[in-house]
Amino acid sequence: MSKKERLKVTKESGTGLNKMFKDTKTGRTMTRGKTADAIEAGKYPGYHVMKKDNKRIPRSNPGTNNLG
Repeated sequence: MSKKERLKVTKESGTGLNKMFKDTKTGRTMTRGKTADAIEAGKYPGYHVMKKDNKRIPRSNPGTNNLG
């Protein structure tokens, strides 16, 4: 049985870029930038931030389900 993902995508751009996220434990909604800040601060183990086209993109670590 897999552990429930802590971050869920709640809004995407027309190109599919994840823009808004919800913390499924606290109910807090955050922008992509605030989510990336929190991941980089160590608040979300199991996630990392990749950089693409000068944007920070929150991602699940390998071996876990993608962001829901």
